[in-house]
Amino acid sequence: MLYPKTLDYKLGFDTIRERLKDACISPLGQDYVDKIRFTDNLQLIDKLLRQTDEFRQIVQFEPDFPSSNYIDVRPHLSRARVEGLALTEAEFFDLKLALRTVQGCLAFLSKREQDNGFPFLRELAGPVAVNKALTDALERVIDDRGLVRDSASPELASIRRRIIAEQANLRKRLDSILRQARQNGWIPDDLSLTVRGGRLVIPIAAEHKRKIKGFVHDESQTGQTVFLEPAEVFDANNEIRELEYEERREIYRILMALTDQIRPHLEDLRRAVNFLAQIDFIRAKAKLAIQLDASLPKLIDRPFVNWTNARHPLLHLSFQKQGKSVVPLSVRLDEKARILIISGPNAGGKSVALKTIGLVQYMLQCGLLVPMADFSEMGVFENLFIDIGDEQSLENDLSTYSSHLTAMKQFVIGANKRTLFLIDEFGTGTEPGLGGAIAESILEDLNKSGAYGVINTHYTNLKVFADKTPGLINGAMRFDGEHLEPLYQLEIGRPGSSFAFEIAQKIGLPKGIIERAKDKLGNQQVSFEKLLKELDIEKRVFSEKNLEISINQRKAAQQLAEYTALKTRLDNEQRQLLNDAKQKAKALVQEANQRIENTIREIKENKAERDTTKQVRQELERFEQKELKPDIIIVDTPKTDDDEFESDNGVISVGSYVRIQGQNAIGEVMALRGKDAEVRIGDLKSNIKLNRLEKVSKKTFKQATETRDDRPRSRGVDMNEKMQNFSFNLDIRGKRGEEALGEVDRFFDDALMLGYPELRIVHGKGDGILRTLVRNHLRGYKQVARMEDEHADRGGAGVTIVKMK
Repeated sequence: MLYPKTLDYKLGFDTIRERLKDACISPLGQDYVDKIRFTDNLQLIDKLLRQTDEFRQIVQFEPDFPSSNYIDVRPHLSRARVEGLALTEAEFFDLKLALRTVQGCLAFLSKREQDNGFPFLRELAGPVAVNKALTDALERVIDDRGLVRDSASPELASIRRRIIAEQANLRKRLDSILRQARQNGWIPDDLSLTVRGGRLVIPIAAEHKRKIKGFVHDESQTGQTVFLEPAEVFDANNEIRELEYEERREIYRILMALTDQIRPHLEDLRRAVNFLAQIDFIRAKAKLAIQLDASLPKLIDRPFVNWTNARHPLLHLSFQKQGKSVVPLSVRLDEKARILIISGPNAGGKSVALKTIGLVQYMLQCGLLVPMADFSEMGVFENLFIDIGDEQSLENDLSTYSSHLTAMKQFVIGANKRTLFLIDEFGTGTEPGLGGAIAESILEDLNKSGAYGVINTHYTNLKVFADKTPGLINGAMRFDGEHLEPLYQLEIGRPGSSFAFEIAQKIGLPKGIIERAKDKLGNQQVSFEKLLKELDIEKRVFSEKNLEISINQRKAAQQLAEYTALKTRLDNEQRQLLNDAKQKAKALVQEANQRIENTIREIKENKAERDTTKQVRQELERFEQKELKPDIIIVDTPKTDDDEFESDNGVISVGSYVRIQGQNAIGEVMALRGKDAEVRIGDLKSNIKLNRLEKVSKKTFKQATETRDDRPRSRGVDMNEKMQNFSFNLDIRGKRGEEALGEVDRFFDDALMLGYPELRIVHGKGDGILRTLVRNHLRGYKQVARMEDEHADRGGAGVTIVKMK
């Protein structure tokens, strides 16, 4: 049930109908537009929506679907039912083109049957069949100009050949007469043969018409030229006219036979034409859906509203032309919150939201796709009641308030659990206190009926009633309380303020009037409105804070992911370097052992001769100095108190702690071999002359090993450790200029020490200040060959690649 009868007009669906009619190709589809009706049959709605959704894909992606000759031949089929009546050539031509379009549609859908494409449109085409013998007969009789073909019958072909022959002979004789008359000056040079009354005639000057015997058929508007049929061609023209009569009779006979042939198939033809009308109608709905950016929501076979980003269709089309976009509406009505009470300031969008809900729901239950997110859920309602606008009537003696109460009576009587009602400005039109009380009572009854609905109101008592009553929920059209501008966004869960005092102040109403109005209203109401306003402002502030926190959390998560990836890469590089170092150490030990064995063998072979033995020992010492000496780089720094070693004057033995003279490297003696000692320094072992070693106390050894990395002192730099811990990538984003350049210097020194050919410095884009500072600083290094931006996919101008010489 729909209420009132003018619901189409009040919701704006009449404009939707007009747009659908404009989108139709022919009156066939327009007739279906006029037949659109509201229905609560879920299966029918689903079928209509899916047909439209399939055709939307055809319109967008299938240009070869037939799009012309949707001709309304229903009057022709009605005439063909009459016995003894023949259709004309033009009518048969229309039928031929229409059936050709039907065949094209059926062929298109048949090709998609293999991949199960467009199942609902194929179901629509299922009962449609076009008799091939009938279409072949139409093709055989009617040509592509809409005329009967010469080959339609042997008699017609013979008649037309004779007509052509007679016309040729007639033209020759008239051409001869025309040339003679032109030579005599009776006819101007620019005139030629013409036809009057279906007969070939000669145009001749009026003063010379007596000089040629014949019959005058017509004259020019000025009377200076007459159109004369010479007497000698009377018989030829009569012969042609008789042949034309014979042709006409034969054509009528052929058309009569063809009409008799199609008469048994009129029902099939009517179904085919009806199919063509439905296709035209569905195409119009698909075109409108594309204009609205509409979609097919999920259908629920019960009253339910769960919409996301719904837009008013007509407002969307209007804004589209202006290059603007509609603020979307998201709303949910279910068993727990069936009735939504929307409040807020005037011109805040309450009425638009109400009409959007009504029009979109009505469109869906008329089989039209709706402008909202495709994951929205839409239920089906049996009744749709609206009270929008003013229904006052002089004839029925109804005032504004009386018309509203009349509508409310219908709502209360007809409302049930499958009803959706929409009420704009609930309770207005009478004294506010009384109107609010009556409105609350009506709302209580509507809530008991289990109906679903949306109500716009300014009444505070309705907001309070909704807040404490199950089944009801408050909603507010958001309003910028600071700038006093509507945001046109619906927020469900809290009531809205009317912002009456603030708006009055903005438009310049005297302050004294506003203050007196507040006093008259009372502290309780003023405080309530003030609280709503403050809540609105606080909610907006917290929303902005939440957005900022979300952005920061995403950034933190991204940076954590980058750090994890970088750490993984560095760990892999460290393991690779350790493996390489172990392989090199193993090879070095093998080479050292081989040299020692060779030395022993040479000493034995030379029977321990003094000179030879000395020479061999010197070679071994040179190998020791060159290959087995650990990679220690001495960094000269000022000596401090922490650098003093506690010496021990005792004899060096196995287990003693020693240091190399002139260096700070401290190790433990592992073995003694004559004048040499095997010393372990860190993870490396080396043979060193005893006279180069100085014994230190255990305390000194312990302090050196524990604090080596923590305190600045003159100490060795382990190149292997440097290599393992070094990264060719330096990130200085967020650092000050002086701090960043210090990092760059340390990074560059390590890179030069380790011999890296290419470095990567991440400074970010920003205003380019840090980038310029770093590059100008690096130009002072003579080891820099060139600098360039990183690839755009890996940072672009925010990263500098440094190529070393």
